[in-house]
Amino acid sequence: MALGIPARMTRGIMSGTQLVCDDNSGAKIVEVIEVLGRRGRLRRQPSAGVADIVIVAVKKGKPEMVKKKERAVIIRQKREFARGKERVRFTENACAIIDEKGLPKSTEIKGCVAREIADKFPKVIGLASSVV
Repeated sequence: MALGIPARMTRGIMSGTQLVCDDNSGAKIVEVIEVLGRRGRLRRQPSAGVADIVIVAVKKGKPEMVKKKERAVIIRQKREFARGKERVRFTENACAIIDEKGLPKSTEIKGCVAREIADKFPKVIGLASSVV
């Protein structure tokens, strides 16, 4: 069974959504301020799903991280999406902070990670405790 599998992604995360930062980079709660790589329709909010890159503002965490802007990849989303003939959803929206090259800034990801990010971010999958 291949790790990275295609899915018909229903995007459930928009600007203003607060996410749990599930790595040990120092951020705890972040807020999405921009979705990268989405071209939108006029007056429609750009949305993101699993494996999308977003710009986030750190709201809670270590004092040196708070009020900083960072890049993050979405590793879980609460909204249900289709994976083949089954439907997948998680209990919370979560992300992991990455750098400009797509490499994670942390050394560990605490929760589970969706399989859809395996093709774009193999280093993030390597840090995860479990892949669902």
